[in-house]
Amino acid sequence: MITSKFIDKKGIEYTFEYHECDDLNDLPQERVKQVYGVCFTEPDKIVFGFGWFGGHEKSWGLIGGSIEKGETIEETFLREIKEESNMKVLDFIPIGYQKVTTEGKEPIYQLRVSAKVEPFGEFIEDPAGGITEIKIIDIKEYKNYFDWGEIGDAIIKRGQELSLEFFK
Repeated sequence: MITSKFIDKKGIEYTFEYHECDDLNDLPQERVKQVYGVCFTEPDKIVFGFGWFGGHEKSWGLIGGSIEKGETIEETFLREIKEESNMKVLDFIPIGYQKVTTEGKEPIYQLRVSAKVEPFGEFIEDPAGGITEIKIIDIKEYKNYFDWGEIGDAIIKRGQELSLEFFK
């Protein structure tokens, strides 16, 4: 487990606990609110989106989003990847999850997965207006786009390790 803290612009402190997982058995699925993927088009090429992440300033980040009422985790992931990157998920596997706590609130969980994707066609802006641009970059350059510290490094590293199975 890796733990980090973050204080947002309103002064609210969040604690993130990152746990690796190979399946969803230990994850309280009813409390999973988001699913994001380290999406690979090739063994060393990942997809990043530029847009609004959690109401913060526009930035680069992983593709994914929030679970809508009545959706399963898998349905959410497939929908979000299509909406935000115009890509099709060919395969995916859990990497891990973050337990996010803030004072006075019940914890929420955010699932992270590794995925193999391919474009349906040219990028089409996210219909919800969240993602306005995507890039497919060499995984070695991801810190030029975002830096989530030790947790982000663990997510990217494990995502790449697990993705090797997709490209055999």
